[in-house]
Amino acid sequence: MGESTRSTAGGIAADRLTEGAVRTAMWRLLPFLGLCYLLNYVDRVNVGFAALTMNPDLGLSAAAYGLGAGLFFIGYFFFEVPSNVILHKVGARVWIARIMISWGLVASATAFVQGELSFYLVRFLLGIAEAGFFPGIILYLTYWFPRAQRARVVALFFLAVPLSSVLGAPLSTLLIQNGDGLLGFDAGWRFMFFAEGIPAVLLGIAVLFWLPSRPRAARWLRAEERSALEERIAAEDAEAVPHTTGIRHALRDGRVIALSVVYFGVVFGLYVLAFFLPQVVSDLQEQFGVRFSLVEIGLVTAVPYAVASVVMLLNARHSDRTGERPLHVAVPAVVGAAGVAVALYLDSPYLVIAAVTVCACGVFAAIPVIWQLPSAFLTGAGAAAGIALINSFGNLSGFAGPYLTGWLSDLTGDFRAGMWTVAGFMTLAAVVVVALGRRAGRPR
Repeated sequence: MGESTRSTAGGIAADRLTEGAVRTAMWRLLPFLGLCYLLNYVDRVNVGFAALTMNPDLGLSAAAYGLGAGLFFIGYFFFEVPSNVILHKVGARVWIARIMISWGLVASATAFVQGELSFYLVRFLLGIAEAGFFPGIILYLTYWFPRAQRARVVALFFLAVPLSSVLGAPLSTLLIQNGDGLLGFDAGWRFMFFAEGIPAVLLGIAVLFWLPSRPRAARWLRAEERSALEERIAAEDAEAVPHTTGIRHALRDGRVIALSVVYFGVVFGLYVLAFFLPQVVSDLQEQFGVRFSLVEIGLVTAVPYAVASVVMLLNARHSDRTGERPLHVAVPAVVGAAGVAVALYLDSPYLVIAAVTVCACGVFAAIPVIWQLPSAFLTGAGAAAGIALINSFGNLSGFAGPYLTGWLSDLTGDFRAGMWTVAGFMTLAAVVVVALGRRAGRPR
């Protein structure tokens, strides 16, 4: 009885230490990481706002712009897995700093493009520079947070994406509208690219001083908290994944391939919204006879993301509370697909924005929960490789989506065919994740 009582008391004490460490880590890490990702996403998608004036200046067609916007993801694809494996070996602090500094420099260099070829080149180089950042952070968060909190933690981190549109959309359009002539730039979109790349470089330097690679290196945790947190996570990994999955095994695992398809379908919607929503809003002016300034387009574009951020947090919280994952991906994906499919058939600009908002809610609600599925069967170097592969294949939709949508827009004269394509891929993602969930639930 005495041994049992001591064991129970020790378990309660360890739980309290772990909970304290998790709370401290959330306050210490998530705001900083969220700011990093906010800058990352702004520098990735601000080209959508630049397109409103850049495309006429450079003579870019919708298809040429879509190709250039999407070439980012080709460079991203080829360097994603190697980058994440290096991060796992050398530590997050050094490698994330390297990523941020290099992408900031390339993002600022976009200010100097002169035509199609230089636009294509700088977007490809930006993809190489950024490769590994997002999957590296997803992997990094698994070092710090137990499974029961991870969907909520990833949602809080991913909140940077809708916030980048809520805050970044008005900022980007404001810089474009007022940047002509500043620092010698002959167009506002050039000044916007240059100005928005610099903070990434500065924050990348700050990473070297702020970000501990593992809990054991966190001086702001007490020694007993560091030990309790690492022991909890190690025990969960050992229970859920009996052995550390190797890199080759992870890259050949059918579940990794299936999750790549799921992520591709959901992220297809994300990037089409990011790259073409400003142009869709701009087209509402001609369709409905309304008039928006450049800054007003940015503000209207921010509305779907503001609502989606709330829905995302609620869905992640419910998924953590219930422990259910596949349906918390599939249901938002289907709802989002329905929203984007009907958006451009509605007869009011307000209804169009409402339908696009439904699509954004579906996309953002699904993404944080998707990232809870790989950790059920991947750890260690296998997790680094598998998470990077899922992200890299999924983000190929960032190439296919803008290019295909731009091509269909040129072919048909509007964005409707492109939006139906988005709906189709999001529905496919829902079907695959449900099938994957049912297969995982069967006895082996």
